[in-house]
Amino acid sequence: MKYMMLINLGPQARAWQNLPQDDQKRIVDGWQALNQTPGVTPGNQLQPPETATTVRVEDGQTLTTDGPYVETKEALDGYFIYEAEDLDAAIAVAATVPAASMGGAIEVRPLAQW
Repeated sequence: MKYMMLINLGPQARAWQNLPQDDQKRIVDGWQALNQTPGVTPGNQLQPPETATTVRVEDGQTLTTDGPYVETKEALDGYFIYEAEDLDAAIAVAATVPAASMGGAIEVRPLAQW
């Protein structure tokens, strides 16, 4: 089963420039280790929600709105794909994401099989 790991960095990780050098190194090392985990397809970090453009089509006309689709305290900051035997294995990998131990959260969501 493939899982989309949706990452919310949390306030500590978003304050990157304020973190001590040792903490920054530990976080970078954690991300590098995660990307080397068998079954992980590395994703990308996203720009902040306020940089988003939301697109809708009404009556054949494309409409755009600056900003995210919804207001939220926990924005999606990044993602990666993990191919796992089961949900428990995916949860174990999600727990290794540096943001998970820094006030952030990882949503583990199975990908639909077509």
